Amino acid sequence: MSAPDWVIVGAGFTGAVVAERIASGLGQDVLVIDRRTHIAGNAYDEPHESGCLIHRYGPHIFHTNSKPVWDYLSRFTAWRPYYHRVLGMVDGCAVPIPFNLNSVRALFPPRMADRLSEALISRYGFGKKVPILKLRQEADPDLRFLGTYIFQKVFEGYTLKQWSLRPDQLDPSVTARVPVHVSRDDRYFQDTYQAMPEEGYTALFRRLLDHPRISVRLGVDWKSLSAAMPHARIVYTGAIDEFFDYEYGALPYRSLRFEPMAVAPHRGLPVGTMNFPNEFDFTRITDQRHLSGTPDGQPVLIHEYPEAHMPGVNERYYPVPTEASTALLQPYLKRAEELKGRVFFAGRLGDYAYYNMDQACARALTLFHKQIAAALPMAAE
Repeated sequence: MSAPDWVIVGAGFTGAVVAERIASGLGQDVLVIDRRTHIAGNAYDEPHESGCLIHRYGPHIFHTNSKPVWDYLSRFTAWRPYYHRVLGMVDGCAVPIPFNLNSVRALFPPRMADRLSEALISRYGFGKKVPILKLRQEADPDLRFLGTYIFQKVFEGYTLKQWSLRPDQLDPSVTARVPVHVSRDDRYFQDTYQAMPEEGYTALFRRLLDHPRISVRLGVDWKSLSAAMPHARIVYTGAIDEFFDYEYGALPYRSLRFEPMAVAPHRGLPVGTMNFPNEFDFTRITDQRHLSGTPDGQPVLIHEYPEAHMPGVNERYYPVPTEASTALLQPYLKRAEELKGRVFFAGRLGDYAYYNMDQACARALTLFHKQIAAALPMAAE
């Protein structure tokens, strides 16, 4: 490839999907670059010395209700059905998370558990999901007690560790991500499609990027290439504030540190992840055997420690959802609008938004069909 038609900055889900669509759908040349030395972004997985396939950047469980996203990715991987389950340590008991009727049964005396469960079902209906903050505002004292108990025992401590902020300092969407389930369904997700790529995420990405019109360069920073490619169109999935040299200030992010450790079989977890809302410095431990489909193998436990993002030291993981960060983002969005048609910002860092993997894929497909392909004279697949 000589001078590419497009440069995709970032080889994660958003960047790789856009690259594949441009190459396959428009027949144009694409250069994908990433400052890391591997493809797949935070979904990257690799063999541990124990032989278990591990997720370097924390547990990634694919789940979606979008058939178009599922069908699209199924062109690049076979799937292994997998239902993720999480337990949380509450008052010394390991109970299902998100909190549900089984959690109530495990933590309260039988008569009290029955009364609380009946109140939930009567008020909301069996099978519903209730935001914790809504439960705390109920007139019924039993429901209000339960909402406060869950908030204090499950949500508040975890939030402080994860974000280094109190729940009331964050956007309400954060509490909405883990509602109370009025059911006995212990699965962490209830999406229509829940599975893991049969050969792992990295193999999926290799197939996504395996096209004669796509070239990939790793360990390359965009700043070192930008001047040499003045005419290429750009899809930028890196941090939007970094693209504009932090002109209006640095957007806040949270980062994570992961410590994998192979342990004896008896120390493995009964489920994929164990949360620790109140104890220890880490928020959760993941047993990679469950995610890798090797439940009888040697357990590899990954401890996850939230920490502040430090440029050049650790990775950006989570945009911080506060009123201040939303305000700080606005001038960057205006600058991005000025470059519309030549530079397209997308992805968790480019949009400064929290995306699940299926949402990142959907964002990429929408970007391609509604902006990239629609703006060019040729038809796309």
